[in-house]
Amino acid sequence: MRYYPILLDIKDRSCLVVGGGRVGTRKVGTLLKCGARVTVVSREFTDHLFSLNTDGKIALRRGGYESADLDGMFMVIGATDDMILNQKIHDDAEQRNMLCNIADKPDVCNFILPSIVHRGDLILAISTSGKSPAFAKSLRKRLGKQFGEEYDVFLTLMGKIREKLLGQAHEPEAHKPLFEALIDGGMLELIGAGDTAGIDGLLARVLGGEYRFNDLMNPLTVSGFPDKQ
Repeated sequence: MRYYPILLDIKDRSCLVVGGGRVGTRKVGTLLKCGARVTVVSREFTDHLFSLNTDGKIALRRGGYESADLDGMFMVIGATDDMILNQKIHDDAEQRNMLCNIADKPDVCNFILPSIVHRGDLILAISTSGKSPAFAKSLRKRLGKQFGEEYDVFLTLMGKIREKLLGQAHEPEAHKPLFEALIDGGMLELIGAGDTAGIDGLLARVLGGEYRFNDLMNPLTVSGFPDKQ
C-alpha cells in the first residue's frame, strides 16, 4: 500500500487553487464545504468563481502563478493542463514541506484525492491509488446507491445519544454495548423505513423511556427521514 489513508481537518486553513477553470471550480467547491479559506490564482475564472468572490467566500488573484503565492498556505491544488507549471507548483510545495495535489497527475502529488460518498458525517473514500480513476468513479456510484440518506440520520441520532449519555456522567467504556444493541436491534433499518414508533421502542428497550427520537432530534430538519408515523 503506497498511500497512507487520512482525513484532514482544513477548517479555517488557507488553501490555494491554481487554475480557475472547470476543474479548479470543482476543487474550490469541495474545499469550501470543508470550511477552508480559499484563494484561486488564474488568468481566467469561471462565472461561478466570480460569484463566490463577490459573495466574499473566496479570494481571487488574476495572473500567473508565482512561488510567493504559496506563502502562508496549508495546501495547494494545481488544476491546470500546463505540465511545466504543474511541475513548478509541485517543486515549490516540496521545498516548503507543503501538501500538494495536481489534478489527475499522481506522479507530481504528495497526496491524492479519493472519490467519495458523503452522507452527513459518513464519508466513504474510494481510491485505486491513481491506477484507474474511472473505476473509482464507478465504485462511488455503486456505493452511492447502497448507502442512502438514512445513514446521515442514523449517525446524527447516535451523536445525540452519545451527548446525552455523557451529560448524565456515563462512563464512555459503558457506551459500547449500548450502541451495539441499537445497531444489532435494527436502528438503521427502522430509520430507513421511517418507523418512529419502532425507533422509540428500541430506544426504550436499550436506554430507557426518556430517550425518544423527537426529543433527541427534529426529523423535519434531517434530510432523508421519511416520517411514517
